[in-house]
Amino acid sequence: MLRVLLFAGTNFAIMAVLFVVLKLLGLDQGSSGSVLVMALLFGMGGSMISLFLSKWMAKRAMGVQIIEQPSTPFEQWYLETVARQAQAAGIRMPEVGIFDSPDPNAFATGWNRNDALVAVSTGLLQNMSRDEVEAVIGHEVSHVANGDMVTLALLQGVLNTFVIVLARVIGSVVDGMLRGQNSQDSGPGIGNFVVTMIAQVLLSFLATMIVMWFSRYREFRADAGGAQLAGRQNMANALRALQRQHEPQDLPAGEMAAFGISGKIGSLFSSHPPLEQRIAALEQGRD
Repeated sequence: MLRVLLFAGTNFAIMAVLFVVLKLLGLDQGSSGSVLVMALLFGMGGSMISLFLSKWMAKRAMGVQIIEQPSTPFEQWYLETVARQAQAAGIRMPEVGIFDSPDPNAFATGWNRNDALVAVSTGLLQNMSRDEVEAVIGHEVSHVANGDMVTLALLQGVLNTFVIVLARVIGSVVDGMLRGQNSQDSGPGIGNFVVTMIAQVLLSFLATMIVMWFSRYREFRADAGGAQLAGRQNMANALRALQRQHEPQDLPAGEMAAFGISGKIGSLFSSHPPLEQRIAALEQGRD
């Protein structure tokens, strides 16, 4: 599930910094209209910054080795496969790379469909046949062609805005209740700051659940796209190969997270649906 968690983690860190700046500058103490505008700017801004940093972060977090000039027959095949699938999907040729990990995994990321990165793990290459690897590549190319990263960023930006506004509403209401109606203080108290911070963290977790639900939904579309680019049977076989690996664990959330090919199952914070559901959807011809 490589790209999604990295994006969410980067976004959360950016929002935390913006929240502190907002408080230090006192920009959230104006009228409700000004707070709403500021929340929209900060909320969408944090998401857009995460989007633009996504490829740079992925390369460094995962230690991706970019293939520019193929040095082996496999690298030549890899580049040609991505180029062929990108052309079929109607996108510009992405950067192509390999990262060192024993788990079979892959991801695609980038701020738009014509400036993307597709990378596969060494574990994927060691545990899957070439036809299965081709299907995994098709899955990732489909994520790019479907514009999933941009859509995710827009969704995250809207959720960020709601989190900022609702956290401040909750902080203001609770602060007023704690101080009572007879308080002589006109400005917000320490309770406002503390409650707002707590509310923002809790609401951010709820927002993450929505983002992960969106990611699970888009996995079915990416599987369907991989089936079109590499063959439905190859895509199903690639998913079964993951099952044979005993549901490999995701990479640590602090390292990387994205629209990868594997993910933890059975959780509201999972970026991928169960493999058996994905295989069934392919067999039934559902997107």
